[in-house]
Amino acid sequence: MSKIPQVKEFQGLPVVTPEKIRVIDKKAVTEYGVAEGELMENAGRGAADEILRIAGTLGLSAPVKIAVCCGKGNNGGDGLVAARYLKRKGAEPEIFILEPKDTGYGELVVKNLEAARAAGVKISLVKKDTVEELAGSLPAFGLLVDALLGIGSVGKPAGALRRVIQLMNKSGRPIIALDLPSGLLPDTGHHTGVYVIAAHTLTFGLAKSGLMAAHAQKNIGELKVIDIGYPPELVAWALAQG
Repeated sequence: MSKIPQVKEFQGLPVVTPEKIRVIDKKAVTEYGVAEGELMENAGRGAADEILRIAGTLGLSAPVKIAVCCGKGNNGGDGLVAARYLKRKGAEPEIFILEPKDTGYGELVVKNLEAARAAGVKISLVKKDTVEELAGSLPAFGLLVDALLGIGSVGKPAGALRRVIQLMNKSGRPIIALDLPSGLLPDTGHHTGVYVIAAHTLTFGLAKSGLMAAHAQKNIGELKVIDIGYPPELVAWALAQG
């Protein structure tokens, strides 16, 4: 069984396992009155600011064309929020979102998909029979954003999701991963063979244990923690847990 890296802190903040971050998120909502939607809003807004900073360091001329590749869950929701703020700040984002399961998207994804559409962001639905179209479209963007899979992902990416990851890697464009590169296991940093190779990773709230693994660094790129509004007392509690 793969070991979880034992690094305790990153940039003065606690490093947490996926299980611990779920506890922290729950505490933020139930004990500190932070709305779940507020955490996602803060994550997307902070990511958008950092994406534009990175675009500047790469010398990309405005308005920067940015492809935001979104999954069906909350990581995709973070990407939807980021796309909305990128549009507001003068960039030209386009959302490529995987089609939902039979049960549809979750509530926060639906809300932020509608908000992105209302903000004028172009949205394309990615299906199994249309995914190959990305081979021609992704290289036309200055940056790609990976918002496909978050800490809740399990197993090996398959179907259209697998192909989106492969086409992102083949595009030749810099990839910025939200929370962690899709396909990497958030606890150990190992992968199952299909994973995003990111130039930058913007992890939300606190660094995840898998992002500390030495073997994962070539897939993570430059790592930065994005403040999503955890109360200081909650961060102190997490740090004290060790």
